[in-house]
Amino acid sequence: MKKIFIVFALATVAMTAFAQEDPIVMRINGAPVTRSEFEYNYNKNNSEGVIDKKNVEEYAELFVNYKLKVLAALDDHLDTLSSYQKEFRQYRDQQIRPLLVPEGAKEKEVRAYYDGMIARLEGKQLLQPAHILIHLTQDATEEQRAAAKVRIDSVYQALQDGADFAELAKSVSQDPSSAVRGGLLPWIGPNQVVKEFEDVAYSLEVNEISKPFLMPFGYDVIKLMGKKDLESYEELHDMIMKYLDGQGIENHLAQQVLDSIAGQNEKTIEEILDEKTEELCAKDNELKYLVQEYHDGLLLFEECNTRIWEPAAKDTLALASYFKQNKKQYAWDEPHYSGMVYYCKEPADVKAVQKLVKKLPQDKWMGAIRETFNKDSIMVRVERRVFKKGDNANIDKLAFKDKGAELKPVKNYPYVGIFGKVLKKGPAEWTDVGNQVVSDYQRLKEDEFVAELRKRYTVEIDESVLKTVNNH
Repeated sequence: MKKIFIVFALATVAMTAFAQEDPIVMRINGAPVTRSEFEYNYNKNNSEGVIDKKNVEEYAELFVNYKLKVLAALDDHLDTLSSYQKEFRQYRDQQIRPLLVPEGAKEKEVRAYYDGMIARLEGKQLLQPAHILIHLTQDATEEQRAAAKVRIDSVYQALQDGADFAELAKSVSQDPSSAVRGGLLPWIGPNQVVKEFEDVAYSLEVNEISKPFLMPFGYDVIKLMGKKDLESYEELHDMIMKYLDGQGIENHLAQQVLDSIAGQNEKTIEEILDEKTEELCAKDNELKYLVQEYHDGLLLFEECNTRIWEPAAKDTLALASYFKQNKKQYAWDEPHYSGMVYYCKEPADVKAVQKLVKKLPQDKWMGAIRETFNKDSIMVRVERRVFKKGDNANIDKLAFKDKGAELKPVKNYPYVGIFGKVLKKGPAEWTDVGNQVVSDYQRLKEDEFVAELRKRYTVEIDESVLKTVNNH
């Protein structure tokens, strides 16, 4: 197996040295599973909040099936697929890369960011302005500029006459994002806004209103709502840390470490990450089993999806046969309606839709309606499935003849029609309950696959060790 998977041989080495502390609970085709590995998986899958909790014996059977599927995936060489390796490394690196960041490195970055904030203030305070903007485009005519100037002057005069700044901003300002807040803008410092705005804002005292002035994108009036010194490092620490985390600071710092090692040893980043994974997992069982969980889980998905789930979902003949053999389990207690409810802009289209689909199978309805009615614009909206009473008021009214139901057309589509049939005793075709049939058939094929694996591979469980799980 490739070097990237060396980490998964660590369990074998550990068992030789620490057999008494971590005994073998089972062997899957000769490969040992330690008690600690089994406990990790059992406790994770039976934690608080899990609805269908299993006891140790019940979970052991599920765990064996899980391991058998992984073993089958390895025998099928799915671990050599480039798509699998890329996805595995992506998950693995999310755990490993942060562990490469030197202790205290993130704190240094937070401090450096804070020091940068102080430097950018240039000894000035932070300001919180509110403004009323009369917008102008860069290509505005002289007539438009004159009209904007008249309007901003009238705004200023209203403020001088005692008008409420916030209320006037809500009704007049052409900056929508701040107008809804009464013109209020975020706190600003030097070089964060256009120079014209900054110069005026820093010339004001708190609650002072500026005279109208011209900016590159319009005329403005500012009211200074507040001034303050930058908060202390301790006060801003968590906020800065959260911001830097959002910017991927851990990944950046880890990459610096990897680049440094690569430069010194002439190794690729992937080779270094493989070695670091092996090294870190040897020291930390929780990490080892988490990485192995990614490894096994992705392989299991690939194996089951390739061998079972996807083929089963596409085998329409087998699904129809399965449904026919198990039709009783899909019986209904009340009638259902298999068909569609549709909404039209024009009244004539209600009958036109019915005429169009009358001789077509259900799976062709949507395509025919799209080509006939919705090619250039949406004239008919459709919902097609199996409905039970209460799912749709229009079906209740028109199909189930419920006198208490009322038609509920869709906005801009006032005319409602239905087409299909009432199924009284149960689904007529497997497609009427398609999702359930597919799920049940996939489960059957998966059970058959597991039975085959049980015959192909050996399974040995040490019942005496199993009894000590979470009890030692």
